[in-house]
Parts: sequence; structure tokens; C-alpha cells
Amino acid sequence: MKNSFYIIAIIFCALIGCTASKSGSIAKEKPTGSKNDTVRIANNELEYEVIIIDPGFSSWLASRALPRNYYSQSYLENKNQLWVSEWNSRVSQPFRYNPNLYEMTIDYNPNIDYGYEVNYLIYNYMVYFQNTYKQKLFGYVPIR
Repeated sequence: MKNSFYIIAIIFCALIGCTASKSGSIAKEKPTGSKNDTVRIANNELEYEVIIIDPGFSSWLASRALPRNYYSQSYLENKNQLWVSEWNSRVSQPFRYNPNLYEMTIDYNPNIDYGYEVNYLIYNYMVYFQNTYKQKLFGYVPIR
């Protein structure tokens, strides 16, 4: 069983992928080099992982994102649902919104419990994306 999200940003390719897995740990990888700035969070117990490849995101995450457990999982899920819904709406309107920013839809199902780490990473990527690319998906966007 495979579940996938994809986010592709202007010039930089940002990829969030959720795929089934059978190991049992949370792992983080950050390959060196500015061109391959990668953050990987895997929660194998929940069978989902998030991989984001976007130069600058991992340093932004380390320096500007609020610490884990600052927000509740339900808060992150609610924000992600709103932002992903608006993102997907923009993907379907390429003449109105920059198709280089909104290339692919994100398959985020609010009825699936992705766990805290997955939601935390998606939330922070959305904050990073909105601030970096001067976009406002929905409601209040923290400036960091």
C-alpha cells in the first residue's frame, strides 16, 4: 500500500512522500551539501514518512521552527488540512496561480492519523513555503 504527497516549489524541488514501510523507528537524514538539502522523518509504526528536498529548509527548520510539542497534534492537523486544501485548489488553477509553485496535488487525508512527526514537518514546510515564496494559503501564517 502506498500513500503519496508531493510538493514542488519554484526552481527547488520539494518532495513530501508518504510510503508504507515495515521497520519500527523514527529516523532523520540530512545529506551534506546545499544542493541536496534533505530532511527525512519516518514513523514506521504508523507506516508513513516525509521527505522534503528544498535547499534552505533544513536550516530553516533547525533555526526558526518552533520546537516539537509546541503545538498539539490536532492543531497541526487542522492547519495542514486548511493549507493542503488551498494548495490543491491552486494546483487546479494554473492560469491564476504560478504553476511552477503549485505543480502537484497533495494527498492528505484528515481521516488518517499520520502521527505527530509527519504533521509537524508538513506544517513547518507550509510555513516555510508561505514565508519564502510570499504566498498566503489560508488564515494566519506565522512569520519566522
